[in-house]
Amino acid sequence: MDVQETTAACRDAFAELASPACIHDPYPFMRWLREHDPVHRAASGLFLLSRHADIYWALKATGDAFRGPAPGELARYFPRAATSLSVNLMASTLAMKDPPTHTRLRRLISRDFTMRQIDNLRPSTARIVAARLDGMAPALERGEAVDLHREFALALPMLVFAELFGLPQDDMLGLAAGIGAIVEGLGPHASDPQLAAADAASARVLAYFGDLIQRKRTDPRHDIVSMLVGAHDDDADTLSDAELISMLWGMLLGGFATTAATIDHAVLAMRAYPEQRHWLQGDAVGVKAFVEEVLRCDAPVLFSPTPRIAQRDIELGGVVIPKNADVRLLIAAGNRDPDAFADPDRFDPARFYGTNPGGTNPGMSTDGKIMLSFGHGIHFCPGAQLARMQLAESLPRIQARFPTLALAEQPTREPSAFLRTFRALPVRLHAQGGG
Repeated sequence: MDVQETTAACRDAFAELASPACIHDPYPFMRWLREHDPVHRAASGLFLLSRHADIYWALKATGDAFRGPAPGELARYFPRAATSLSVNLMASTLAMKDPPTHTRLRRLISRDFTMRQIDNLRPSTARIVAARLDGMAPALERGEAVDLHREFALALPMLVFAELFGLPQDDMLGLAAGIGAIVEGLGPHASDPQLAAADAASARVLAYFGDLIQRKRTDPRHDIVSMLVGAHDDDADTLSDAELISMLWGMLLGGFATTAATIDHAVLAMRAYPEQRHWLQGDAVGVKAFVEEVLRCDAPVLFSPTPRIAQRDIELGGVVIPKNADVRLLIAAGNRDPDAFADPDRFDPARFYGTNPGGTNPGMSTDGKIMLSFGHGIHFCPGAQLARMQLAESLPRIQARFPTLALAEQPTREPSAFLRTFRALPVRLHAQGGG
């Protein structure tokens, strides 16, 4: 069945995005939605925006036209909030807060989580990348297949987070094992057993972080957790333990699977577009351009998982979104909107060459359009530069070390409606000049 037949009577785009066809390739459906139903009202009552202009406006209007749900409204927007630890944790994260609470929390984390702190991680990140590639090399050189997703894409952010948080790698491995369960349990179509598994994993993460905070308070080191719990002579304000635990939980949840997915998509782009590999063989500006184009072409998060509540009736494209409606943003569709990016299905890092991804307009293309994968406005992802750093440190090294890397078989994707990631990405080396 083609896209027109599938979507002609589409009552719930969220359910369609969870279909096997969209798990394999969501972009034909997203194109149809953007062209025929750009302000979509799902059967559940949720609205979904898919045009770049609408998404960009909604991101900038958060705190004005849109707000996060108030604590007393959680049960309305999350019916299982009363009993779910994971849902309540998500509601306590920075992404769900509005000014002035958001302003305070953002300032406190930005005080310590700086570009200098991220740059200090570059040498250890480079060492982790080299060690992971060394570990893959013997099997690849014997002609065997290696799961790049498990052995590299998942391992890199896990080990970088261990460095960032200042905790043993084995501890990080244990925490990371539950991230997939939490992500699935927070999906809009998650079953009760999935949510129960997410809550069990969240409880383990919370218990560990509670203990970690106490250890860093009594024995501080040069890591982000020690900095966040430490006193500042020029600023008496501090994060409470509950705020810090929520912050760490959100950082782990938001930056782990998404970075892994982007590494996987970048490796696939390196294989699919060999004429574009030169961006990874030159200066840092070219590497940044390649990274930005991967993020635009394959946003790891398809749509915003957190609600944006309309503060008033809002008309977009002839559709009235009523006050108090829950609005989500189809980020991946906006990134491929031809009104924002010419020939949007073409992989072309030149769109971002010479731009400054971490500048005052992060993610801006040479044409002045914003790549939406990290959001925009007050809820721009605080971990964006950490993810970009890991990609910039790893992709040129993968290309240089394994220039003939190719798929051993088709990758297996996670059956997630909103997170476009993998279960397995088998690769092997081909002889020089091979397929």
